[in-house]
Amino acid sequence: MAKLGLDTEVVDAGVYDSTVGAFRDAGVLLPTIAQLADPTTIPEAITDALQDIDPDEPHPLNLFRVHWFNDAARTGRVSVPGHVVLPRELTGVDARIVVTFGDRFPMINAHKVLAAYGCLAPRVVTGQFDPTTHRAIWPSTGNYCRGGVAISRIMGCRGVAVLPEGMSRERFEWLEDWVADPSDIVRTVGSESNVKEIYDKCNELDALDDHIIFNQFCEFGNHLVHRVVTGRALQTVFEHLKERDGSLRMRAYVSATGSAGTIAAGDHLKAEYGARIVAMEAAECPTLLYNGFGEHNIQGIGDKHIPYIHNAMNTDFVAAVSDEATDSLFMVFGTEPGRQYLRERLGFDEATIESLSHMGFSAICNVLGAIKTAKYLGLGSDDVVMTVATDGADLYLTEYDKIERERFGGAFDMIHAAESFARFMKGQGTDHLLELRHEDRERIFNLGYFTWVEQQGVDFDDFVARREQRYWDDLLPLVRAWDEQIEAFNAKTGLVSTL
Repeated sequence: MAKLGLDTEVVDAGVYDSTVGAFRDAGVLLPTIAQLADPTTIPEAITDALQDIDPDEPHPLNLFRVHWFNDAARTGRVSVPGHVVLPRELTGVDARIVVTFGDRFPMINAHKVLAAYGCLAPRVVTGQFDPTTHRAIWPSTGNYCRGGVAISRIMGCRGVAVLPEGMSRERFEWLEDWVADPSDIVRTVGSESNVKEIYDKCNELDALDDHIIFNQFCEFGNHLVHRVVTGRALQTVFEHLKERDGSLRMRAYVSATGSAGTIAAGDHLKAEYGARIVAMEAAECPTLLYNGFGEHNIQGIGDKHIPYIHNAMNTDFVAAVSDEATDSLFMVFGTEPGRQYLRERLGFDEATIESLSHMGFSAICNVLGAIKTAKYLGLGSDDVVMTVATDGADLYLTEYDKIERERFGGAFDMIHAAESFARFMKGQGTDHLLELRHEDRERIFNLGYFTWVEQQGVDFDDFVARREQRYWDDLLPLVRAWDEQIEAFNAKTGLVSTL
């Protein structure tokens, strides 16, 4: 139970009391998950105080910015999360593809800080994690471990990032500024596709008594915080659009699988609107699609396994795009020759071009998956396909030179931009897309057995129970239980009375 983050009662009263004291001394007040889902419920005194706090500072009140409703400067709050409706001239489809921006989150400019909070906070308020003695281990392919280190630092504990050595230089530079010690950055072999190597390192670290592993691939806090918080944020965006055009219908939600946290928002959107859930992965490593394997550069997608918290039996489509596509469009969207082509030859305005800077590799992957889905389903102008941009281009600036050198002979120009746009945007087809039958869902679900039962020691009956949708729906009361514990914990610190 502890390894999966499912406890709702105080497990160790001594640890609990020690943590209450530590948070009281440090002035750390915890937001409830309900407050992050609806930031208008955050006390006005906290909202006012945040106006004077840098969103990139490890200040305790920045925990109350770990939501989708920050403005573009990340200092104020908006009523509708930042998003863009991509024009038909860009996507080539009539359906409205809506991308919600994840780079408005504090400290790491990526929404994975929300997942990290959703995993650590329940452990803190149930006395399972002592920030004065424990180290929080954050296995990740990039953004989650950065979010974990940020949340750990605010909570006064050592956060250890475990990630592949092949990830973007910007991730490591950020970590070097935030960790307590250089040894708290653990580089494992490989890149995006080498998740098992991360698990192996975590199993090694787990043998040490003062190390607590927050494995995003099996922590249900990751699933639940996205189902409840991200799902409702996307619902707010859709309802905002529907106020302007009442004919709109939510038809699909597209998300790269990664740790299977973000895709959990689809469970909420399916329950509310009947939206189809589309799981994206790299064509170079099509694990869900073909039981395949390989290497790729769509950073943000961990693969060659099925995350334990992936509700596979509720997934409707699996699709894959090549990292050649995401690399090439990254150059179109982010370099001057690419933007010049979009501006001068295609006639896009500056606002549209600027919106593309909110998209890193996995976001471009999601957009291409949305295009595939719209074409496959024959969607029209009243149909909405929603997706998210986990992070923005700023996390990959050093990738421009690498891609230009390796894919374009060292000189990316407007001709390359035109060819890339025509091939990968306008020419995006329905290849590498599978509408899942029951048998296909069973195949994907069963593939997880080898990771979780055979390798990671999960109980067989617990593993099998996840086949039923009722299992996942029955997890929802955990959120209210954790919020009650957070409220009780805050009351114990006495900080609520200081507002």
